[in-house]
Amino acid sequence: MGNKRFILFAIIPLFEFGFLYAQKPLTIKDALKIGIENYGTIKAKTQYAEASKLSVEQAKRENLPNVNLSAQQTFGTVNSQYGPLYGFNGLGVASAGPAFGLQNNNAAFGALYLTNVNWDFYAFGKAKEKVKTAQAFAAKDEKDLQQEIFQHKIKIAAAYLNLVAAKQLTNSYEKNLARADTFRRIVMVRVLNGLIPGVDSSQANAEYSSAKILLTKSRDQEEELSNQLSQLIGITTQQFVLDAFFISRIPQILQDSNTIQKHPLLQFYQSKINASDEQARYYKTTSYPAFTLVGVLQGRGSGFNSDYASNSTDFTSNYLTGVTPNRSNYLLGVGVTWNIIQPYRISQQVKSQNLISKGLQEEYSLIDQQIKAQLQLSESKIRNAILLHNEAPIQVKAATDAYLQKSVLYQNGLTNLVDVTQTLYILIRAETDRDIANNNVWQALLLKAASTGDFSLFENQF
Repeated sequence: MGNKRFILFAIIPLFEFGFLYAQKPLTIKDALKIGIENYGTIKAKTQYAEASKLSVEQAKRENLPNVNLSAQQTFGTVNSQYGPLYGFNGLGVASAGPAFGLQNNNAAFGALYLTNVNWDFYAFGKAKEKVKTAQAFAAKDEKDLQQEIFQHKIKIAAAYLNLVAAKQLTNSYEKNLARADTFRRIVMVRVLNGLIPGVDSSQANAEYSSAKILLTKSRDQEEELSNQLSQLIGITTQQFVLDAFFISRIPQILQDSNTIQKHPLLQFYQSKINASDEQARYYKTTSYPAFTLVGVLQGRGSGFNSDYASNSTDFTSNYLTGVTPNRSNYLLGVGVTWNIIQPYRISQQVKSQNLISKGLQEEYSLIDQQIKAQLQLSESKIRNAILLHNEAPIQVKAATDAYLQKSVLYQNGLTNLVDVTQTLYILIRAETDRDIANNNVWQALLLKAASTGDFSLFENQF
């Protein structure tokens, strides 16, 4: 039984290693697709945009006429009395009958069937402006969704490039650790043979320890960036296998894509201005009168007969007789209503909304200025990144040659360990610059895509 458990625990790591080894590399296009589908903010703003579209349809339907159907069947007395009556809050009861000198308890069935049509057929464009306002807010929410998607793509791409750079640096530091370990072993053998002083072994151990520290810090940074990428694409934190082959080449950079008029962020702020302007126009229309067309069709039944006023016994308590309509009326009319205080009341709200529009315009101008500055910076970043990319191989070759030369001289006792260590530092820095040189070109291109608002500048490279 113990042997079986040992075999089981020995097999499990093999399965885990096999899974990691066979894990499909996460391409940058896959990361973008997963991130757009899974990220919570984008899913939320998608729902907001859909809700705004339904609000437009609701605003259109509000202009339809009101058609009310009513039917009631009642049983009760019709004692009445001359005098004024006002039905506060709908609490008045429509008990109508002749005015007798004494209360009686004669009761019969009655019924009322009513159709009412009420339509504000002309209100100086209020209904149309309400629809336009709803459309403007729907457009704003749609632009908000698009700019969120655009910015999230930029974030995912930047996180992906950062993680690629971190993995490259980790690989370089692993090679550096192996190089330091090899050199440390050579030094220790020479110290044991009495060929060099013992202090050199201490210094070699210190360099080996320094290499381990650099590697540990690099792995820690890699894990942190993996965590950031996981959050941006909306999945659980894991170690990614990235498709970093594209880093080995330089992207094709277009020099004529400097327009920012269609930048998603600028379009979003413009949509906010448009929505605010439409809101102000709608507020104005609420101060105008409304012309209303009304129509009423009424049918009424009663168990009290026509001469009940002179003959108080002329009624029936029969249900069908009481609820069957035997009188009908219709009414057609047109009217106008205007709250003459409304223009005075709404004027401040219109002024307030106009000031909001001006504030939004100032925000638009600020964003426009920042994007233009960022675009100029991206052009400078691209030029500098390409220059560094061209110089990096020269630096690595020179540093490698210097390190090999000093190593050979040291092994033959022609130089000291300090000189070797100095060339090792230069080599590490040169390899680090080489690892991030290509990545910086891609980062600069991503900055330009973010500045122009055209993510295809970056995405079409894959």
